[in-house]
Amino acid sequence: MNGGAERSRASRWLIGAAGFVALIALWQLLTATVGSGNLEWPTPWSIASLIGSDGWHFYWPNVQTTTWEAIKGFFWGNLVAIALALLILLVPVIEKPLLQLSMISYCLPIVAIGPVLAVSFSGEQPKSILAGMAVFFTTLIGMLVGLRSADRASLDVVRAFGGGRYHALVKVRFKASLPSLFGSLRIAAPAAVLGAIIGEYLGGDSGLGVAMINSEQSLNIARTWGIALVATALAGLGYALVAVLGRAATPWTRKAG
Repeated sequence: MNGGAERSRASRWLIGAAGFVALIALWQLLTATVGSGNLEWPTPWSIASLIGSDGWHFYWPNVQTTTWEAIKGFFWGNLVAIALALLILLVPVIEKPLLQLSMISYCLPIVAIGPVLAVSFSGEQPKSILAGMAVFFTTLIGMLVGLRSADRASLDVVRAFGGGRYHALVKVRFKASLPSLFGSLRIAAPAAVLGAIIGEYLGGDSGLGVAMINSEQSLNIARTWGIALVATALAGLGYALVAVLGRAATPWTRKAG
């Protein structure tokens, strides 16, 4: 069964890779023919060439800044979300007000709250806070769903031996929550990168968002596309790393599949 699952997973990867190559080929064909006179749609080759010519010295400082902002927001936003989910299970009476406040924070437009954070905090703090806000609600809901997906028979065993909410949480619910938690964290990783980049639109010395603004203002369309592709790759890398960690932390889900 595991061999069949691995073959199925490899087939999906091959199909995805073939689709990506076909998309790039179509993009190259259309921009080189139909859109050849449109400077707003550079060819993939011209974008890749400019990325190569800009080189490591241009991209690395910006990637490093954005990555650090996203990591801090990812860490603190998810930590608060997980802690509140655990607290809700232990003290159910606080669930409704906390979820209402969480929903409000999720619905706040990042672009609108950004300037308020920019004047209230200094340095990279506004960007990290925006990254944290971008991941908080998703992880909170995913953690709650996972905690409540625990096996009822196992919970009954804990209660039968005199355990309370805390023991059920530690012995049963937390482990049961891990697949759902890591599913939420996979979504949160790209969201943290997006939150950090949007925060960089408020200003700063470096970062992919700052570099993108500068390239837009100088009408360097190919570089703008290149920065966007690098940001996409960074978000995809975050997703992939969390997915690998999730598979390592929840080996029983692979056996079940």
